[in-house]
Amino acid sequence: MRVVGLAGRSGAGKTTVAEAVIARLRQRGLRVSVVKHAHHEFEIDTPGKDTWRHRQAGAFEVVIASDQRLALLREFERTASLSVHHLIAELYEGVDWVIVEGFKDSDLPKIEVIRPSTGQPAQYDEDPFVLAVATDDAAALPWPTDRPVLNLNDPEGLTAWLIDNQDRFDYLPERYLP
Repeated sequence: MRVVGLAGRSGAGKTTVAEAVIARLRQRGLRVSVVKHAHHEFEIDTPGKDTWRHRQAGAFEVVIASDQRLALLREFERTASLSVHHLIAELYEGVDWVIVEGFKDSDLPKIEVIRPSTGQPAQYDEDPFVLAVATDDAAALPWPTDRPVLNLNDPEGLTAWLIDNQDRFDYLPERYLP
């Protein structure tokens, strides 16, 4: 499996890039999973529906499955600090690529998504795990870089760069998990 992080500040376009890359990897016949960082509490099941009711009743885990999908909901009894590597370990093993959205401080190889017009700070100058920068305005980047600068508005080119450099994204769980 290959894992690439899409890092960047809120509003930079990480989700848009992820959607476009996922679609293009799927067009190439590859299986793609996503790990997404969320802030604090969030809901994926509907209040009043069965899975929500089970969680509200105190279930630690609820697995719901049909002939088309499976979802696992897990409630933590106290605040838990799971690393991105713990989340990747939860994924199905038969996947070709994992797109990790968020987790900007992780030790995963990543592409930093930057829109200089937002005025938000970049991290590629300080983060050795940023292998490339995707931007909509290369001339406005805050610092020069030797890393590849990819066009944020060219998802086909971005996906081709990933495929051309796929060996750099090989995931070795033993490197990260005991």
